[in-house]
Amino acid sequence: MQGRISILYETLFEQNNVVHPMQEGDEEVLKKGTVDFMSFSYYSSIVSGYNGDFLKLHTSNLMGAEKNNYVEYSAWDWAIDPIGMRIALNHMYDRYHLPIFISECSFGAYDQVEADGMVHDDYRIDFLQKQLTQVKEAIRDGVEVFGFTAWCPIDLVSQTTSEFSKRYGFVYVDLDDYGNGTYERTPKKSFYWYKKVIASNGEEL
Repeated sequence: MQGRISILYETLFEQNNVVHPMQEGDEEVLKKGTVDFMSFSYYSSIVSGYNGDFLKLHTSNLMGAEKNNYVEYSAWDWAIDPIGMRIALNHMYDRYHLPIFISECSFGAYDQVEADGMVHDDYRIDFLQKQLTQVKEAIRDGVEVFGFTAWCPIDLVSQTTSEFSKRYGFVYVDLDDYGNGTYERTPKKSFYWYKKVIASNGEEL
């Protein structure tokens, strides 16, 4: 991304007696090997804790993160923090000065088909409305955001919990955690909402 070897890695190599010989022309190759844009996934924010002796850092995933008392949480204890989206966008753009594409963002929930045959997932619509509102705010801040895709179009097995009941899709699939069901697919309320969002290029939230 930087067109050079990170100073952090250079220091790490030096401390561990790692030698990576550079040949003539390698630096020019590195300078050309940069990316045109950045992409990232955003679902939730995490916070670190301090127990009086040391700082507890959580950098790999959401599991084990400290509780943030200023935000709400999903059924799987993921912090619902739309402002975190704006902060992340500003931070990355300020650091790298590259256009940004948001490749994943959505809300896992226990969806239920109601008597009218519809999944009324207003909670998912509310989540995405607030996230996209903060994306717009980041754009007004000057961040160059050129794309957004929600995870995901259709219900599938959750990567983090291996559950089918943890649903993200705009289309409901009649399956349970054990593969039982008709496989029938039904657009949720969020499907029709997101269709309008796409058609209006995010103007109609």
